[in-house]
Amino acid sequence: ELSVGGGEWNTRRADLLTGGRLSETWAADFGAAYSRADGPFADSDHEIHRYSGRLQRRDESSATNLVVGYQDKFFGWPNLYTPFNSPETEDIQTLLIAGTHRQDWGGDGSTVEVGAYWRQNKDDYAFNRYAPVGPIRPFNHTSHVSAIGGKGHWVMNDADSLDVRLWVIADELSSTALKFGPFYSRTHVTGGAYYVHLADSGAAGVFQFRGGVGYDTSNRGDDALNPVLEVSWERSMGWWRHVALSYGQASQAPSYNAVASNPNGGLFRGNPRLDRATSRTADLTVQFAAGGWTGSVGGFYRWDDELIDWTFRSDFWARSAAAVDLETAGIEFFAQRGGKRWDVVLGYTWLEKTADYGGATVAGSFYALNYPNHRFTAALVWRPTDLIDVRWDNEFRLQEPNRLRRNATDETWFSTLGVYWRTPWAENLQLSLQVDNLGDSDFEELPAVPAAPRMVTVGARRGW
Repeated sequence: ELSVGGGEWNTRRADLLTGGRLSETWAADFGAAYSRADGPFADSDHEIHRYSGRLQRRDESSATNLVVGYQDKFFGWPNLYTPFNSPETEDIQTLLIAGTHRQDWGGDGSTVEVGAYWRQNKDDYAFNRYAPVGPIRPFNHTSHVSAIGGKGHWVMNDADSLDVRLWVIADELSSTALKFGPFYSRTHVTGGAYYVHLADSGAAGVFQFRGGVGYDTSNRGDDALNPVLEVSWERSMGWWRHVALSYGQASQAPSYNAVASNPNGGLFRGNPRLDRATSRTADLTVQFAAGGWTGSVGGFYRWDDELIDWTFRSDFWARSAAAVDLETAGIEFFAQRGGKRWDVVLGYTWLEKTADYGGATVAGSFYALNYPNHRFTAALVWRPTDLIDVRWDNEFRLQEPNRLRRNATDETWFSTLGVYWRTPWAENLQLSLQVDNLGDSDFEELPAVPAAPRMVTVGARRGW
């Protein structure tokens, strides 16, 4: 693909994907990708290499996979993480090796799957890409994660089944900056058991009950019991097709960036007292089909306890990790309709949040309180011929005010317009012309991080 923006060629990208069946039971895939860009303005460049491979053995009752992936990603952006108008960069190398084996048994749909993976992630962050560095780079981090576990699905009869899972995950960190934490290695255990019951009532529809409990723990903090309960009703006639009422809880341990950053100075200020966060959500969703339209409407209420957020204060602009108790109410609506020559998709989301930082001095939030109160979306696809697609995607936001947003813009309209042509003279060749950020909005989706300006892209894609 070649991309043009601001009058200069600024992107070079190549993708390669090959794969094939080696025999009746063996198959292999290999992928490679390369991308480089100067970016829409100074110091917004990137260069990415990515490679992956998969070997699979499969028969009627089992499947075994071995996956290896590597990525080398360099990217820069002014104010990438801090609001000091600095040309920041990040250079990341990730190696992943994973394997799974799935075995069917009993001939009734029961399965068991086991797996393991190992991941190494090297991250070198630069606050100022042009500043000289010594033999020890100031923000260099290497993490290792290993995991082993599995899951099982046991079909007891036509109406009842049981799902179980268990994983053990170990992580370890070495860093030149994250040196203020209470630990630098830990072991997690996560598991759960969930019972599912189906009741087919014929014309009245299908009722489903799902209930169970999960358990998360580690050797470096609190544990959590996570109940899950869902009741649903699905039918094939009438304007509403599916109704689901659910309640569930999830938990997450804090990241090393949050607990091991310097709490008293620097660009990123951590909090070694942070512990496991939990989230409880009650949700009601109705899926419908009427007048050629299909979609869903739902509402939810969510309670977050000790959620980890990155905040700022009025007396300094560094990011500070803080725990917040957050309550969120929301309504979501989605509808779509299509024909031979056109498709239309509409969406709306309303959110309202109440936050309690437990007495911490917080002037604003980079993440938890960075949200739109109202968000409207509309997408239109027009197919004037069998070979041409015209796509117009739109998003309008009324954003919650945020003091860190430098241009004080709390509402914005994003729009993307593209024309895609499948050429008649070459099979699997597509030419495209696309304009991103059609209105050239300068809205900072992440506060203090400059928005990408309008960009015009011409492209060619060929598949084999």
